[in-house]
Amino acid sequence: MDDQVRKQMGHLIIRADANTQIGTGHLMRCLSLGQAWKEAGGQVICLTTCFNEDLEQRMAKERFTVCKVGFSYPDLREWPVTETLLSNFSGGWLVLDGYHFDPAYQLRVKEKGYQLLIIDDMVHLPFYHADIVLNQNFQASDLHYPCRPETQLLSGPVHALLRREFLRWREWKREIPDVARKIVVTLGGADPDNVTLKVVQALKQVSISGLEVSIVVGPANPHLSRIREEQSSAPFPIRLHHSTETMSDVMAWADLAIAAAGTTTWELAFMGLPGLLLVIAENQRGAAERLQKEGIFPVLGLRPNWTNSELVQIVMSLMNGKRLREEMSRKGRILVDGLGTGRVIQALRAYRSLRCKENAHSLSG
Repeated sequence: MDDQVRKQMGHLIIRADANTQIGTGHLMRCLSLGQAWKEAGGQVICLTTCFNEDLEQRMAKERFTVCKVGFSYPDLREWPVTETLLSNFSGGWLVLDGYHFDPAYQLRVKEKGYQLLIIDDMVHLPFYHADIVLNQNFQASDLHYPCRPETQLLSGPVHALLRREFLRWREWKREIPDVARKIVVTLGGADPDNVTLKVVQALKQVSISGLEVSIVVGPANPHLSRIREEQSSAPFPIRLHHSTETMSDVMAWADLAIAAAGTTTWELAFMGLPGLLLVIAENQRGAAERLQKEGIFPVLGLRPNWTNSELVQIVMSLMNGKRLREEMSRKGRILVDGLGTGRVIQALRAYRSLRCKENAHSLSG
């Protein structure tokens, strides 16, 4: 990659955090964007309060420049550290992904001269000081973002951010068995309430022979030892995948998923993997309701305190319902085509090119 291409791409600076409470989804979808930016010839810098060793190693493998911030906004000590780090990387795009980056923070970024991409799941702020707002959720086109007239909106799963590992499955066709016996359980990168354990305990009530379960435990999950105990006492084989970098392989193996209704949803849809979505965070509710309405995924958790028997009833109907799973798989593949990350990169480059031309015209005038 020559220096001219790198200069044209510029920096992509990611500002996202990950911990037990907020999970890892913000940082992981930014990882997808960073991968594509690097492949296009740009440089990626990640400013983060994440101190998880697995995530740090993951970013290091991608050859991202990782800078530890040390404090999470709105801690007053955060911005001086971030501002100093930003001074080492002039210009380019800055990506904010996190609900704690309020309008005041966004305005500070803009005043530093960066083009600003905000990744958002719901309109929770009174204003967005962004050049581009990305909301990859199904209901995004129905939302109104208070922002400047020139702000561009990238809406819907057509812009779903998928990591590189998924893209090799674009031409793959899933086989739908008569009975779904291979189940993957993936409840996010943190799962602070240990919903994973509740799901596995419920699956013990499933009365279908030949059941196999794979559990994906995220890098920020604090309950690994308790899940291992459940693994050893289960009446069916359980494979445990901790902080896996081959999620697409696990999804290709499975016949059915039980998953959190977060960013994993778009991976399931792309892989054509039928599943039951669990709403375990408020920001997942809107997209989950729309997905259920469209018949792409059934949802549990739109009301609190769901029971094990409710989960078992839905799971068994899915396991035995081949035609239902076929239809879910078909709709999922239509919803997410795997080109979303590329579309976002294209939008960033086009916006940057337009602004450069406008600046050149202004100077010549």
